[in-house]
Amino acid sequence: MIESSDMPREMKSFCAKCKSPAKKKKFDKELCEICYHFAPDDEKQFIEYVRETMDGKTLDTFRKYAVSSGKRQKIGMAKKASQGNLMSRVPFGYKLENKKLVPAENYREIEEIFEEFLNTNISLRQLAAKHHLSVNGLKKVLRNFTYIGKIKFDNQIHEGSHQAIISSTLFNHVQNKLDRILKKKS
Repeated sequence: MIESSDMPREMKSFCAKCKSPAKKKKFDKELCEICYHFAPDDEKQFIEYVRETMDGKTLDTFRKYAVSSGKRQKIGMAKKASQGNLMSRVPFGYKLENKKLVPAENYREIEEIFEEFLNTNISLRQLAAKHHLSVNGLKKVLRNFTYIGKIKFDNQIHEGSHQAIISSTLFNHVQNKLDRILKKKS
C-alpha cells in the first residue's frame, strides 16, 4: 500500500535514497520531497529505485528552485480567477459559448430558486426536490457567487467577466436567511 503522509516535525529522519532530511513516506520508507516525487508507485520498482542511492547534494539545485506543479497550477488558476474567469464546472443556469460563461436557457430557474427560498417558508428539502436537486446541491447553488457576476477561488472573490443572473441584494438576503436556518440546526 502507498503511504503519502507528512512526517512529524519532531522526528529527524533521512531519505532512504539520498540521505537528505525526509518529509514523506512511501512503502514504509522515508523519502525527501524530490525523491518521493520521482518514486515509482509499483513496489518492486520502488525497492530497486531506493537501492540506487545517490548523494543528496546533487539534488540541492532542484530543492532550491523547485516549485511544485500543484503550486504552479494554483498560481495560474488564481491569476485566471482574478481576471474574472471561472475555475470550476459551469454552474447550473449557465453555459459556455466561445469559452465565455453566458446565461443558459434555464437561467430564470436560478432566480426562482433564490426568490422562493427568500420569500416562502419552504424547507430546503422541499425546495431541492422541487428543482430536482439534492439538499447539498441546493446549498451550493444558494452560496454560489457566480450568480452575482463574481468568481470565488481560494477564498478570494473577484469580479467576473460574465453576466450576473441575480442581484447582489437578493444574494445577500438569501445568505442571511441561509445562515440563520443553518445556525438553528447546529
